[in-house]
Amino acid sequence: MKFNKVSNEWENIGNPIICKSVVIADGAKILGPIIIGESSVVAAGAIITKDIPADNIAYGVNQFKPKDADYDLIFNPNMINVDKIIEANNKLIAKFNGEKALAIRQQA
Repeated sequence: MKFNKVSNEWENIGNPIICKSVVIADGAKILGPIIIGESSVVAAGAIITKDIPADNIAYGVNQFKPKDADYDLIFNPNMINVDKIIEANNKLIAKFNGEKALAIRQQA
């Protein structure tokens, strides 16, 4: 809310309305009298002060785009096997360790 001294009136009165099945990621800010449409996703760190239509991804500062119907961003009954997650993380750790070792050799 803010008070307009010229018109002697309050503006932007109200709270956000979050519709059904909306996912709000860590650090997102949703401010003012706006509506976040059903089944939308608000990305981590997003700052949203304008309405977001249903089935959209909100990101950045008041940016949004339609969700891709070919992907489930949150849940799918055919969830990934935990072993595949561990394998992917182990590959990433190996890559990190290899890059770290290369950087150390280049400094020497």
